[in-house]
Amino acid sequence: MKSAVETLNPTRVRLTVEVPFEELKDSLDAAYKKINQQVTVKGFRKGKIPARVIDQRFGRGAVLEEAVNDALPKFYTDAVNEAELSPLGQPDVDITELKDGDTLNFTAEVDVRPALEIPDYTGIEVEVDAVEVTDEDVEKSVEQLRERFASTSPVERAAEDGDVVTIDLEAKVDGEVLEDGIASGVSYTIGSGELLDGIDDAVKGKSAGEEATFASELKGGSAAGKEAEVTVKVTQVAARELPELDDEFAQLASEFDTLEELKADSRKRLANMKTYDQATQAQERVLEKLLELVEVPVPEKLLEDEINTRKHNLEHHQLGQMGLDLEKYLEIQGKTAEEFETETREAAVKGIKTQFVLDELVKKENLNVNQEELTEHLMRRAASSGMSPDQFAQAVVEGGQVPLLVGEVARGKALAVVVEAATVKDTNGEIVDLDDEDEDETETATEAPEAAAEPADAPSEEKTEG
Repeated sequence: MKSAVETLNPTRVRLTVEVPFEELKDSLDAAYKKINQQVTVKGFRKGKIPARVIDQRFGRGAVLEEAVNDALPKFYTDAVNEAELSPLGQPDVDITELKDGDTLNFTAEVDVRPALEIPDYTGIEVEVDAVEVTDEDVEKSVEQLRERFASTSPVERAAEDGDVVTIDLEAKVDGEVLEDGIASGVSYTIGSGELLDGIDDAVKGKSAGEEATFASELKGGSAAGKEAEVTVKVTQVAARELPELDDEFAQLASEFDTLEELKADSRKRLANMKTYDQATQAQERVLEKLLELVEVPVPEKLLEDEINTRKHNLEHHQLGQMGLDLEKYLEIQGKTAEEFETETREAAVKGIKTQFVLDELVKKENLNVNQEELTEHLMRRAASSGMSPDQFAQAVVEGGQVPLLVGEVARGKALAVVVEAATVKDTNGEIVDLDDEDEDETETATEAPEAAAEPADAPSEEKTEG
């Protein structure tokens, strides 16, 4: 077999492959054997039909087509390996010449990873928010904890902001009560914004036994997104009572004996959270600076695949779970369809460039992933997916996704190397030491775009017919 590579652009090549006919022998034998098992010819036992009879009865062309479809993936893979290419996705294959007993010639056009030059990144400088916890931050944190320990008691008066009301609901669309539009005994805190738009104004000023009707767009259920006429009846009004902020509250709400100890712990927790956010911010800004240093051509087909994947996941998974469609989502976000398209494309481009650059850094820095690192990453991914580690690991193995997880860990390590070499200062001009931070925060930034992560498969049979 002989092959040659022609560079069509920085991210696409054309392979030209010439295969001597004798190298098709194994595939021809396999083709005759397969056809033997599928057909019957009078006078011959199944599986024992001579090749010449198959040629006469069914045509040599059928045998050649079967043999070529069987052989093409191997020849394509051999040509890719010989040229040391890194294909992305399926190739477009065209059989240019097939002469029985002589030769097989074909071309294969495929997107490839671009060759990247990683410049010196040790001069990267970024600024991040300073870690500062104010007294107001602590008071707000303690107040939120206080809210969680609030008690309620029924009152004989009209409902006010902050009250907890027990209500019955009935929703009608076009005058018809919806099958899933009736709910009884619903507990709702006025002002929380957790139910329908307009419900706060409807129940405020109402006492137990009174009702009101208002119009609202339904957020979920069988008529999600439709305008409904909603009748709400208040069955109980209860006032919320907050506990006193004292040592007794600290003992009730925490393991501390005094309120001052509780506040000190809140301050420490807030500082830890802001330190984590600061590290994440540093990594994101260092990555942005790194991407600015490298010229990264993006394969157009890969980009379109990534954009379509992102849209599909948003519409059919994330929004579907919330009972929203894309139109309603954009309305809530205050975005136009054009703005959404632009943002999705920009995010896809950044995701692909990030993968290419960090993968190149992995090679340049000779970074490896050990079993302990992979296990820790798997545990984190399992926790974020809501699955047990065993369930997640099984799904990863069965889906052939282990290499993707290894890639994510490796890219995290590559970004950590760049962050370590960068100069990170906070808004007070102080140097930020990130040495104690591991690669946890790099997961989102370094996960492979789904389209870019697809394996570089050999051509399928459907693509080999000339």
